[in-house]
Amino acid sequence: MMILLFFVLSVICVGSVLGMIISKNQAYSALFLVLAFSCLGGLFGMLGAPFMAVVQIIIYAGAIMVLFIFVIMMINLRKGISPERKKWTLAVSAVISVVLLAELVFAVLGTPPMPYTAAFSSGTSPTDIGRLLFTKYLYPFEITSVLIIAALVGAIVLVKKREKE
Repeated sequence: MMILLFFVLSVICVGSVLGMIISKNQAYSALFLVLAFSCLGGLFGMLGAPFMAVVQIIIYAGAIMVLFIFVIMMINLRKGISPERKKWTLAVSAVISVVLLAELVFAVLGTPPMPYTAAFSSGTSPTDIGRLLFTKYLYPFEITSVLIIAALVGAIVLVKKREKE
């Protein structure tokens, strides 16, 4: 039963990512991405990582996608990109895609196989993560929160500036 659920979630995840790439409407692409994040949360849950599953769904499928939708609403998508800039953008994106694909191939080929039992023996609980977050990684955590607040203030300033125009 778990194998069937794994394949169903995997097919839905890959299909939603392909739908996100193929879709011409940016709002539909964002919704396809929400579906992909939700399926990834389900896959994390199946792997025995319930905390990662919940974080994947709440943070990525929830908060990050609200930010994406906000950006989609702020940008004037009707104008589009000029043809000469579009050619340059396609060339750069093709080069970046080839580099990322090469990195993925080297990472997969260079990683030794992990034993099946090692994948589930981490024993990391939300309590352990919280303890590390507020002791050893307190300063990076606080710096991240300040950066998020600065981004929020910047977004509010941009919206207010746009309203005045």
